[in-house]
Amino acid sequence: MRGTRSLIVLKLALLTLASAEANRPRGVSPEFAKYYKDPATFTCISNPSVHLPASLVNDDYCDCPDGSDEPGTSACSYLSPLSPITPPDIPNNDDVNTTIALPGFYCKNKGHLPAYVPFTNVNDGVCDYDTCCDGSDEWAGVGGTKCEDKCKEIGKEWKKNDEARQKALGNAGKRRKDLVAEAGRLRKEVEDRIQSLTTQIEGSEIKVRNLEDELRDVERREKGRVVRGSGERKTSRINVLAGLARQRIDELRDTLIRVRQERNSSKDRVKELEAILSTFKEEYNPNFNDEGVKRAVRSWEEYAARDKPSDGDAAHDRDLDAITQPDKENGLDWEEWEDSEESSDVDVLYKFEEYLPAPLRTWLDQKLRELRVWAIENGMLADRPSDSGESRAVSDARNRLESAQKELKDNTDSINTHREDLAKDYGPDDVFRALKGQCVSTDSGEYTYEICFLDKTTQKSKKGGGHTGMGNFVRLETIFVDEDLPPDGKGLGSGQRIAMKHENGQHCWNGPNRSTTVVLACAEKEEIWKIVEEEKCVYRMEVGTPAVCEVGGGRREKGRDEL
Repeated sequence: MRGTRSLIVLKLALLTLASAEANRPRGVSPEFAKYYKDPATFTCISNPSVHLPASLVNDDYCDCPDGSDEPGTSACSYLSPLSPITPPDIPNNDDVNTTIALPGFYCKNKGHLPAYVPFTNVNDGVCDYDTCCDGSDEWAGVGGTKCEDKCKEIGKEWKKNDEARQKALGNAGKRRKDLVAEAGRLRKEVEDRIQSLTTQIEGSEIKVRNLEDELRDVERREKGRVVRGSGERKTSRINVLAGLARQRIDELRDTLIRVRQERNSSKDRVKELEAILSTFKEEYNPNFNDEGVKRAVRSWEEYAARDKPSDGDAAHDRDLDAITQPDKENGLDWEEWEDSEESSDVDVLYKFEEYLPAPLRTWLDQKLRELRVWAIENGMLADRPSDSGESRAVSDARNRLESAQKELKDNTDSINTHREDLAKDYGPDDVFRALKGQCVSTDSGEYTYEICFLDKTTQKSKKGGGHTGMGNFVRLETIFVDEDLPPDGKGLGSGQRIAMKHENGQHCWNGPNRSTTVVLACAEKEEIWKIVEEEKCVYRMEVGTPAVCEVGGGRREKGRDEL
């Protein structure tokens, strides 16, 4: 019983809807149908004080100031904000609204999408199948025009293309989610690196302070060392002289060995060349009249007739072998000279403390060091001569400090770079961080064009040669575009778009530095669609990428969202 009642209600609703469709005047859409319900009187939509008989609706004469009485004809198509009705045209016009009330002629387009067409297109003798596929805009058949209803075929094709668009849009959405996730991961890496560097810098600062204290302590301790008298300095100079002599002799020995090797190599090469020329002289054809060859043969004969220089004898080579032997084999032991110490009467004074008890010896040594440091710091005793150089202990302490300071500077520079990176504009959701450095290219005419995201744009001739820089990335911008989409959908459409500004490219002959504006729109993958030189050396590049899908990158054409 309940099912039967529901069926009756559904049938009544369908009958009511069909009745409403039948009673609605031609060219009226469902949203404006409420203004045309009265079967006897019509009230102008934007001018409710103006009432007309219902018979004047669609009578091909414009009676309402807003044109609402002619939804199905072109009678009121002259109404336009650019050419408003003048005051003399309408008496008592203080409250008259002459703005056209309807968006256009409504095409039902059953089997496809309903749409409006401009009133100027109604009964103009042209079938506007792109917007009015049912042909209802040419209902009068002006000039014998007959527009068949093609909504079924067009709707079927549109549905097929729409499914492909929706699939591509879904893929682009997934790709963008992946890019956002990758960008988040990369940003997290930078943040983690900053945190790690912060800890390292804190440790490095403590290390540097400790090493600075250590260096000061070592320098102070070295100043307090008691230096022996002239006997030790004399012995030290002998040791230094012996070390320098040993170094010099080693250099001469190495040089002699290298020169002997080069001599032997040259001798072997000369023998090889002489053998080649000798064979050439024996085998060449003297009857062949070539002056160049004859001159070469004569020169060889003159060379062969000369006295050859002596190659030396075996005894001479044995002497050279002996000279190049290590010094120990020749009876010279450098270690004895470098490590030798000449004792003097002064040394006995320095050994005096060895006869003292250990506690007293330690106390005396400490007091002597403190006394020397105090005398140096108060100008009573000169510090060590500068030409003596600093001790190994001071040098090692200084090297450790400089190494720690360099590590601290490198970490500080690195953390500043990472912080600047976090502050940069990488677009919505930081998405372009995932594309940074990735490049796409395309061929256009005689050139290949390439864009590397957040980096640069380049141009390269197919005939060869180097790259021409078209600009380096400087910032992201938002611009407004209003263009028709091509049939393949690879275009900017209409609306707000994200653009990458590239400036300071290669200088243009007799012009400015090259610059490029890269305008981005939603696409399933990264690709370059179009390159235009808007003025001399100023380029515009249209690029598709899923990174801008749903965020200032969707494309719209005549009210339809497209991928």
